[in-house]
Amino acid sequence: MSTPRDETRPVTRLMRLEALAARTALAVLRRLGPVGASNAGGAVCRIIGPRLPVSRIADANLRLAMPELDASARRAVIRAVWDNLGRTVGEFPHIAALPENPTSGPGWDVVGAEHLAAQVARGGPVIFMSGHIGNWEMLPPGVARHGLPFASFYRAAGNPLVDGLIRALREAAMGETVPMFAKGARGARGALAHIARGGRLGMLVDQKMNDGIEATLFGHPAMTAPALAAMALRYRCPVIPGYVERLGPARLRIHVEPPLALPDSGDRQTDILALTQAVNDRLERWVRARPGTWLWLHRRWPKSSYT
Repeated sequence: MSTPRDETRPVTRLMRLEALAARTALAVLRRLGPVGASNAGGAVCRIIGPRLPVSRIADANLRLAMPELDASARRAVIRAVWDNLGRTVGEFPHIAALPENPTSGPGWDVVGAEHLAAQVARGGPVIFMSGHIGNWEMLPPGVARHGLPFASFYRAAGNPLVDGLIRALREAAMGETVPMFAKGARGARGALAHIARGGRLGMLVDQKMNDGIEATLFGHPAMTAPALAAMALRYRCPVIPGYVERLGPARLRIHVEPPLALPDSGDRQTDILALTQAVNDRLERWVRARPGTWLWLHRRWPKSSYT
């Protein structure tokens, strides 16, 4: 089931206006169709995004992680980041209706579907790992249509009315209701119990966690959430990596890879760090291959790394 909004929180007039604007934007995007909405979202964000202060964070991240890129190359990556983000937003209301394996036009396909079929046959708990790459919103419904709907962690929007719209779109894309765990200690306990019951869980693992453990990413220390590794090792459940490649407007490809090897040294903390590092290494490989499709807009490394 979805995380319910806080019914005790008063809904203000500003929230209602924001929700009206969001519903209007969704209506416009739906009328444009998947390709038109993708193109419109990409165009708006390409024009506005690189001029926003947050793009300076992206530039700092790129200078740190990929020093081989000159200023012109970094600007191109940042423009591509905004284009991808705008397209992801534009495509969001269309995901539920995108066809699988179209011969042309909008839709999606899967490379590595045999790994999903193997998990269906195997049964039991599994963790799907990914990052904010391509249109990451396509992962849950795409995997669900191969017989593996999964729960996920969830950060509620500040406006509960807008939050309800987002949740409704995600549930429509999934075609069913699945658990969604709030980020934080309570959500982590819920996710752990879900895995213990043999459930399936998806995790985007590319954001900074200040109270995480120190692994490396692009050769620099990066505080990383250990929850994925801790759960996988505790229940010895497969960790299946995957990401979404953008092929064109509303044309997406889900890449599914074989399960990661689970370390078993006998030292729990050593194994957690080893699996967490393996996750970061896989993420780095994906991002290096297509840097313009990753969300470089948040500070992923400690402040001391940027000096």
